[in-house]
Amino acid sequence: MDRDSFRPGPLAEVSRVPADGEWDLMFVRDLRHPPEKVWAALTEPDQLAQWAPFLASRDLGAPGDATLSTVNGDETFDQPATVLRAERPTLLEYTWGDGLLRWELTPSGSGTRLTLRHRVEKPDLAPMMAAGWHLCLDVAGHLLDGDPVGPIRGAEAMDFGWTELRDAYAERLDGEPPAR
Repeated sequence: MDRDSFRPGPLAEVSRVPADGEWDLMFVRDLRHPPEKVWAALTEPDQLAQWAPFLASRDLGAPGDATLSTVNGDETFDQPATVLRAERPTLLEYTWGDGLLRWELTPSGSGTRLTLRHRVEKPDLAPMMAAGWHLCLDVAGHLLDGDPVGPIRGAEAMDFGWTELRDAYAERLDGEPPAR
């Protein structure tokens, strides 16, 4: 796909649930590929670099410490990470800075039902996170399809519908768009 013609796909299933005094954004997406292939995209640094909002210092498929470097244009910001659980190809859980991400992969027909739980401090952060993950996982879907568009990260996401996605997820999660 020509990067300039990339547009986000339909909204994912989302919800926000209380979790240990914070909130979990639940983001569910069906992918056309088997769990093993999706697992590789979630754990291998070369694949993560093509779709994720960060670069990984190592393969995330095994427990232990890592560094996830958030990318925004020409700048990178290193954050500590710890892979807490890596149960190939069904469950990946790791910290990212102060956040906690849990990826669950369930076989679904010939594909995978991916459920991401992303821990956030405040409930109003959920629509922003949902918009970001929406774009990232759309890009990952193209990568898995063999039609890579390249990562969409940081401020560049604004050029690919991030604001509209944030507002749509806010409506879905809150019933009203955020104040501007």
